[in-house]
Amino acid sequence: MREGAYLLRTNLSGESAEDLWKKYIQLTEAEAAFRALKSELSIRPIFHQLERRVKAHVLVAFLGYALWVTLKHLLSRKNLKLSPAKALSMLSGLRSADIVLPTTDRREIRLRRITTPTQEQHSLLADLGMQLPDRLDFDYECSADPGTD
Repeated sequence: MREGAYLLRTNLSGESAEDLWKKYIQLTEAEAAFRALKSELSIRPIFHQLERRVKAHVLVAFLGYALWVTLKHLLSRKNLKLSPAKALSMLSGLRSADIVLPTTDRREIRLRRITTPTQEQHSLLADLGMQLPDRLDFDYECSADPGTD
């Protein structure tokens, strides 16, 4: 009689069995998402010395989690039977690359391009209603550039 059944023990009172089950599933999904942040998204423990860097790291982890949940809901809404981990795995081969062209006056022309998606990637992006741009703008500065802290 016990095979294939869950027994949930809680200190919450006044909750229906369905509500408790939904909360339990949310907990397991949150744990899975944080596992994904550590493994698939490679956000490992980093020991910061400055409070602003700790806050920035927490923000990045939270944004990663928010994107994970957003992808999960988007896949569900589009009736795609994929987990966020599987969808990210399918898209993980997409890359951006810079083509650097030297000029005669010793300057460089940089063109940032995206690799051509495979048929599987193209199909998934189409199912999600997404389209990759032909090229990416290169004129953004990043705080991780040399010379900043």
